[in-house]
Amino acid sequence: MKLTKNFIQPIAGAMLCIFLFSCGGKNAQNGSGMVREYAVMTLQPDAMEWYSNYPAAIKGKRDIEIRPNVSGFITDLRVDEGSVVRKGQVLFVIDTVPYKAALKVAETNVEVAKASTETARLTAENKRELQRRDIISEYDLQMAENSYASAKAQLAQAEAQLVNARNNDSYTRVISPLDGVVGEIPFRVGSLVSPSSATPLTTVSDNSEMYVYFSMTERQILELVAQYGAENFLQKLPTVSLKLSDGSIYPLKGRIETVSGIIDTQTGSSNMRATFENPNRLLRSGGSGVIMIPMKNDHAILVPQKATYEIQDKKFVYVLNDDSTVTSTEITIASIDNGKEYMVTSGLKAGDRIVTEGVNTLKDGMTIKAAGSQNNQ
Repeated sequence: MKLTKNFIQPIAGAMLCIFLFSCGGKNAQNGSGMVREYAVMTLQPDAMEWYSNYPAAIKGKRDIEIRPNVSGFITDLRVDEGSVVRKGQVLFVIDTVPYKAALKVAETNVEVAKASTETARLTAENKRELQRRDIISEYDLQMAENSYASAKAQLAQAEAQLVNARNNDSYTRVISPLDGVVGEIPFRVGSLVSPSSATPLTTVSDNSEMYVYFSMTERQILELVAQYGAENFLQKLPTVSLKLSDGSIYPLKGRIETVSGIIDTQTGSSNMRATFENPNRLLRSGGSGVIMIPMKNDHAILVPQKATYEIQDKKFVYVLNDDSTVTSTEITIASIDNGKEYMVTSGLKAGDRIVTEGVNTLKDGMTIKAAGSQNNQ
C-alpha cells in the first residue's frame, strides 16, 4: 500500500514535536526550556557582634516613702518636689503646739513622781528604824515598803510617758532618712495628715545608684549561659548599656547583679537587675529605658534574611545539593535581629550552599543553576 505525500508529512511533523518535547522537558524549570540561574552562597563561620535589647524600668537604689508618726496639720513645708536633700534634713513641720503642751505635762508628772518617790523612800527608812526598835509592827513596815515600791513604779511610768512625749514632739519635724531626691508632694501647708493615711507625704529616692529591672525569657538566659558558662555566671557577664527614652545612650555602663531564681510560669521569663552609677542625677526613679547586652559569636553561621521564607512561624531556606537540585530545609535562629541577617543555631553547617534570591519561585526538588558562588564573609 502506498502512502501519499500529503499523509506522510503530518505524521512526520507530529513525531518530531513529540521528540523535541521529550528532550526539552527534563530542563523546563521556567517554562522556556532552560534551567534558571539563582544566586547561591556558600556558608562559612563568621564573627558576629550584636546587642540584645530588653525593655527596662528604672528605680532608685532606695525609694523610701515618707510618712508622719503623729497626726496634725502641716504648718511648714521645707522642700519642693525634685529637691535634693540630705539625711536628717527637715522636710515637713506638723503643728507642734499640742505636742509641746503634752511634753510639758509629762515633764511635770515626772517631777511630781520623783517627789512622791523620795517621800516614800524616807518614810520606808523611818519605818525600818521604828520596827527595829519594836515601836511599830511588821505590818506597818511592809505597808511603807509597798508605798515606796508603788512610788518608784509611778516614777518609771511618768518617765516612759515623758520619753513618748519627747518622741512625739520630735516627730512633728519630719526628716529625710537618707540622701536623695524628693518625689511628688500631694500635701501642702494646712493639710491634715496622720500615720494611718494611705498616701505618704512624699517619697525620697536614693539616686546615687540606680537599679534597672528587666526580664529575660528562659531561652535567652540559656543562650547567655551557653556563651559565658554557668559557673560564676554573673561575674562573667559583660557590662551593659542603657538606652534612654529619648533614644540616647546613657554614658556610664552598668552591671547585671541579680537574676531571679524562679521562672514566671505565666510569662516564661525571669527578672533581672542591673546597677548603674548616677553621679549627675540624670536617671530618675520611675523612668524607663532599654537594657542593651553585648553578645558575640566567633563561629556564627549567618544567612541573609532575604534567603529565608516562613511557614507557620518556622523558617526555611533552600539548600543546593551536589546534583543541582534544591531541598527546603528548616532552620532555627537566635533571638536577634539586625535587619539583615539571621544567626542560625541549627539546620545548617559550614560548607552548605543556599539560594539567596528568588526563593519564593523555588520548589522542593527543583533543578537550578548556580549563578555564582558567594561567601558570607
